[in-house]
Amino acid sequence: MSAGYGGGAPEGDGAAELALRDLVLGATVRIHRAGAGYAHDEPVSFLGSGFFVAPNWVLTCAHVVHAGEGGEVTVVYRNSPYDDPRPVPGRVAAMLPEQTGRPVPGSWPAPDLALVRLREPVGHTCVYVSERPNPHFGGTRVFYAGWTAPRGRLQILDGSLTVQGTISAWSPEEQVRLGQNDLPSGVSGGPVVDPVRGEVVGVLKSRADHGGGGTSIGVERLRTLRLPAGGEDVYQSVFHAHDRYHRDRQQSADSPDPTWADIQGELGARPGRTLTPQQRGELLGLLADLPPPVSTRGLLDVLRALPDFRVPSLVPAPRGWRDGLGLLYEHARKDGALKLVLDYAMGVLAAERPPAPSALAAERALWEWVRHTAAGLDSGYRHALAQRRTELLGRAQAAHGQAAFSGGGRDTAVRQPVRPPLTAPPEPSVLLVVLRRGWEPDHCDWSVSVGGGPDQEPARLYEGERAPLDGLADHVAAPLAEAFRHCDEPGRPATLYAALPHLHLSLPVDDWRLTPDGLPLGAERPVLVRCSDRDQLPDETPAWEAYEDPDAERRDRWRRLRPRPAHAEVLDCDDGVRRPVPDTAALRGLGPQTVPVLCRPGDPRAADGPAALGRVLRAGFGVVLWRRRPDGVCGEFHRGVKTAVDDGEGALSLPGVLHALREQVYAGLTEAYWAHGTTLLYDDPHRPLPGTGDLLEAP
Repeated sequence: MSAGYGGGAPEGDGAAELALRDLVLGATVRIHRAGAGYAHDEPVSFLGSGFFVAPNWVLTCAHVVHAGEGGEVTVVYRNSPYDDPRPVPGRVAAMLPEQTGRPVPGSWPAPDLALVRLREPVGHTCVYVSERPNPHFGGTRVFYAGWTAPRGRLQILDGSLTVQGTISAWSPEEQVRLGQNDLPSGVSGGPVVDPVRGEVVGVLKSRADHGGGGTSIGVERLRTLRLPAGGEDVYQSVFHAHDRYHRDRQQSADSPDPTWADIQGELGARPGRTLTPQQRGELLGLLADLPPPVSTRGLLDVLRALPDFRVPSLVPAPRGWRDGLGLLYEHARKDGALKLVLDYAMGVLAAERPPAPSALAAERALWEWVRHTAAGLDSGYRHALAQRRTELLGRAQAAHGQAAFSGGGRDTAVRQPVRPPLTAPPEPSVLLVVLRRGWEPDHCDWSVSVGGGPDQEPARLYEGERAPLDGLADHVAAPLAEAFRHCDEPGRPATLYAALPHLHLSLPVDDWRLTPDGLPLGAERPVLVRCSDRDQLPDETPAWEAYEDPDAERRDRWRRLRPRPAHAEVLDCDDGVRRPVPDTAALRGLGPQTVPVLCRPGDPRAADGPAALGRVLRAGFGVVLWRRRPDGVCGEFHRGVKTAVDDGEGALSLPGVLHALREQVYAGLTEAYWAHGTTLLYDDPHRPLPGTGDLLEAP
């Protein structure tokens, strides 16, 4: 479809349009009936098309999934033509309209939209979804993509269509009429793209009964999703994740592939006549780091307070911070557009929200963006911005002091989907000790013990020798089950401490299952990691030793960390760029409240490889977080782990936080997917490991 795919920059050579096409096709998926599994290439299970709008979220038509909210489907995706199709289970999280009964095929009422949440986290690309208030097009043509099954063979299709008007304008059933091309069966649910601005503006809904073309539904209709009664706001979850994804993708230097903002820039798009696509993406990402507006009325109040700006009557009304920004695009004077955007950002900063550390950090980042963007404006305006910032800081300090005086402290309900209740790890506990056999590095010796408080050695129940590391889960399943029976209480499962060799600290113990139909251990109970061979950590000959006794250093750091609020410090990644972990001396200089975080310890491209984690342990840290899967954009991991650590109540709460997050991952809560594969080292120096010398005797 290279010839008719354009409509972008009139003087372009078509390269940007072709790159945009690749981005669209890479995010377009096909949807099958649940349980398609290995039969996902069979057209008999094929239902229709969809596309990734945010990490682990698919937008499609309600009539494609027609199982109702909570219905199960299979999503099949691939990021490039060279990838094999991969099926992943999904669940329908929201539908519009909510109650549709069983309409006759082809007559499903508008808006006819559905959001599917993947049941497990995967790495994939996402489209850029317009934040404009209406299904607006920069030209007279759009292009689309979708899957179809002509002659019994599944294949992806794309093409261009003309914009021919609307149906039921100004009503909940408003649709855009598209023509001058055939739409075969199966493409419903695919994306509709404005090629001038390089953004998705709609979803293919239906094809014409006679002649070519069909209709599409504007993505802005998702704003009418039902507001939750205390639960997850799906709309805010999806679009916060969408905007953070594109911000993080633009900042990352790990991939040479063009981003949506890159292509939009080549197309000549200019959001709101003032921002570049890169500036727009950064601003939307900063807005997505903040809690959403408390209500639509609160958002409209921010817009009404803008100088010389008249808020139009819109259906549907704006719902998130991104929607408010999109509203400015169509109604700003050219000479005042930048100031209008900056005034809006200041209005967002002034909105009331709980003073959690993550929100305060997001406010500071947004202010820095405002200050930097305003650098080219007149000094009078910049001075007024600074004065407003000073007033906001004064109000924030007063509110924070009042909360502390009243005993409220932090509001732990910020970002509730990823901020579970904070609890200390339950006792008693089970200890699995794994020791690597030096003469057989792919085998290990192991033991399972119960109990063991401060200064008490656990009581050993089982032990084994020469177990293969890649099959260790099977060897220890029955001993662990028996140990848990010794310790578990109703509603209070025992904590599992896995003491692992330093070269195998990322062994996925939390993913193990004791029975084929059982829960992953990490979703069943807190699973924490310890180091079983600290005496074998690599010696980097540090420039100085702060302690003659390394255990004294560990005890001192543990004592100073536990009673205090903690601070997450990502050591090996800076805005998506790999960096070496500091040397031992520098690590020892980190503050007592620091929880080291490693984003890429398993990345084979990392310069220091597995030595990085050993270096952190040698510096005396007993609490460390890292992720086992260093793939995809890392911004969500950074944001999630800093929120979990910085907004918490100290290192003591982290076992409970991570356990709750793993429960949410298993339950399919997309907001918690950043935590998939996250490991917590929680190595209390006051809890001695049992003697294991007998396991190390040579056969």
